[in-house]
Amino acid sequence: MCGIAGLIAPAGQVPDSRVMDLLADALAHRGPDGRGRYVRDNVALLQNRLSIIDLEGGRQPILDPQGRAIIANGEVYNYLELRGQLDGATFTTHSDCEPPLHLYARDGLDFAQALRGMYALAIHDPLENRVVLARDPFGIKPLYLAQGEWGIAFASEPQALIKAGLVVAAVDPQARAEVLQLQFTCSDATIYPGIRRVPAGATLVIENGQIRQHTRRPALVAGGTRSGDAESLLDQLDRVLTESVDMHQRSDVPYGMFLSGGIDSSVLLALMARLNPRPVLAFTAGFSGTDVHDERDHARALARSVGAQHVEVDFNESDFWALLPRVASAMDDPAADYACLPTYKLAMRASQQVKVILSGEGGDELFGGYGRYRGAMRPWPLSKPMRRNGTFDGLGVLRPLPGWRDRFALAEKAAALPGRSRLQAAQAIDCADWLPNDLLIKADRCLMANAIEGRVPFLDPEVAEFAFTLPDRFKIRNGLGKHLLRLWLERAMPAARPFDKKRGFTVPVGEWISARPDIGALVATQPGIGEIALPGQVEKLFAAAAPKTGFARWSLLFYALWHQIHILGVPADGDAFDTLSTR
Repeated sequence: MCGIAGLIAPAGQVPDSRVMDLLADALAHRGPDGRGRYVRDNVALLQNRLSIIDLEGGRQPILDPQGRAIIANGEVYNYLELRGQLDGATFTTHSDCEPPLHLYARDGLDFAQALRGMYALAIHDPLENRVVLARDPFGIKPLYLAQGEWGIAFASEPQALIKAGLVVAAVDPQARAEVLQLQFTCSDATIYPGIRRVPAGATLVIENGQIRQHTRRPALVAGGTRSGDAESLLDQLDRVLTESVDMHQRSDVPYGMFLSGGIDSSVLLALMARLNPRPVLAFTAGFSGTDVHDERDHARALARSVGAQHVEVDFNESDFWALLPRVASAMDDPAADYACLPTYKLAMRASQQVKVILSGEGGDELFGGYGRYRGAMRPWPLSKPMRRNGTFDGLGVLRPLPGWRDRFALAEKAAALPGRSRLQAAQAIDCADWLPNDLLIKADRCLMANAIEGRVPFLDPEVAEFAFTLPDRFKIRNGLGKHLLRLWLERAMPAARPFDKKRGFTVPVGEWISARPDIGALVATQPGIGEIALPGQVEKLFAAAAPKTGFARWSLLFYALWHQIHILGVPADGDAFDTLSTR
């Protein structure tokens, strides 16, 4: 796990070393264990390293005997298997990131098809005079591109491209509308004009100053369902989950997990307890003194049932106001997901004991866990399109937000492939935008800000293919999602009570914002809010403090802080009030 960046200058020019220094400094938090740099002809690559595998010998860039160089962010979990398949390759490290370089030498631009893991990587091939970028199919690891008269640049975070002076910090109105209405941006667009994401699963080729897409490896199969009764499917599920979790535990440093007490994290706990000779280290967040459900009691009981070491982390109102600017600063690619708050504090605490965390992202999307899927499964005209309404619809607070659903609608159209059920199409929509551009960005930024690597065993290709092709009845039954996963958990860990009705994960941001009515006037005076709000309406929204407007108030508060930090350049040094008061 690392931060990577690169600069491809126009032919005949040398990459600017000052720009490379600025890129490295901006990504320092992603890799505090060392820096590596490579410069050849008009290409410069750099990596800030968080050492996880081959602590001494795995420094990057890694070069092969022909002079090709690789830098990577992430983990290739099947690196041991790949090493055994690469006959004749000369390995100089034990790093998981070296096999992709030899695969490229053998397979050319199709090298990423064999990778099983999370990765954003770059290869410079001086023999072909090109740079190749590749990103994992689910978009677990980020990578961003920018282009200008200075050439082409890429980096693990867009803020690095801005701090290096390659791109001006500005806001794209359509992407801003998506953040406000959906809480994330869609497709490969970012909120910054001039910066875009490398598409999830894409292999891009940069030659002669041009970027072209060679291929895009899909995260999900086109459609179809597998056959089998409950017993045979449970056996297959046990095999693919066990193999994935076992691979995701490959590490030369201590690791633990985030335990919410929900189905997905409980499955991980059961498997990790089975596979580890030592007690699993599990971290759980809770919210004392609020009206929301606190998961710590249930998580504590689960940890006790398997002999895990359980660490409880309280997140309170003081944490909310104190940490919010730091969280907004970390979320340079904005997603107004309030789960980033406890995730950030959990990562702060976990960093005292581990460098790797396993978590349950992807379980809902692949096994059919969300309530919105039940609405999408109904036949027309009873079916309900997902995210048909935006956060601010009908509130009369903001000026018109045209185009906020346009790119989401394209994802809906692309997901409706022949042979897919309505449920599979709904799952594919979430895997196209919600998962990579909200949940995975949140996890990446909040953990990497604290030098923690996050791993997501449900988003393994083998697990994904198995889960996505389950018949609908093994996903949703009797009003509950993740039916087969619940059956498995009922056997593996009865204490999890997997057929209890799911309680959604909620952070009491509405309560905390309501407790400080003065925040409304402060939010209303922010330049970023003044560009989008109707006069006097923001103050009314915060003063009314109705429960149904809680998420809208949170979204405006988050965006106001994000705009102050990332567009106006205000440091995130104090609490939320300090940051919003700075001019």
